[in-house]
Amino acid sequence: MPQIRELQSPEYRKLRDELLAAEQALTEQRERVAELRRGLPATPVSDYVLREGPADLSRNAEDDFFDTRLSDLFSAPHRSLVIQHMMFAPGQERGCPMCSMWVDGFDGVAQHLAQRVDFAVVARAPLARLREWGQRRGWRRVRLLSSHDSTFNADFGTELATDRQLPALSVFTRGADGGLLHRWTSEGSLAERHHRAMDLLNPVWNVLDLTPEGRADWMPSHFSDEG
Repeated sequence: MPQIRELQSPEYRKLRDELLAAEQALTEQRERVAELRRGLPATPVSDYVLREGPADLSRNAEDDFFDTRLSDLFSAPHRSLVIQHMMFAPGQERGCPMCSMWVDGFDGVAQHLAQRVDFAVVARAPLARLREWGQRRGWRRVRLLSSHDSTFNADFGTELATDRQLPALSVFTRGADGGLLHRWTSEGSLAERHHRAMDLLNPVWNVLDLTPEGRADWMPSHFSDEG
């Protein structure tokens, strides 16, 4: 069977080598960015109260719900907690298609994440509506919480108003005294190219970027059976 290089023209190989050098430089830059992120100073934060329900999303009565503090989301021996701030405003019937696609992916790998970190999804929508949406999407492994009665999302810059949400991820750790520490929150607007900073967390756009047509202006939509 011919080796791939035997099928390549000299022009292709020249351009591919240039691309390979750029890909390697990008890998090094990502490592540098990760190092800078880890070096951010830790900031003490309040122990926010969020609303949660049982793991079984079909149990959606108010009597099933209870308060959960941010500190309760940590489980030994994990040191880090990752929160996805989901775009789902109180007046909306469905969650953001893009955020929902992210949760689709996180739900699929939740058992792997759980070996290293704690992970949860927080939205401003009332808990019952968030859980109904999670049931429709088929989520089974991610922890869903509502910040409906909290300033949690707004305090971390992911809610400019109840109808103006931004996607983001935040990382928290526990201090030596048990206090909560904020380590990092992604920043960027959907109206700007900077929102692609979160793309590495979902394979869909990365796969599309491998193709000649690229992603163009493609954005995820809800499944057809969701209207």
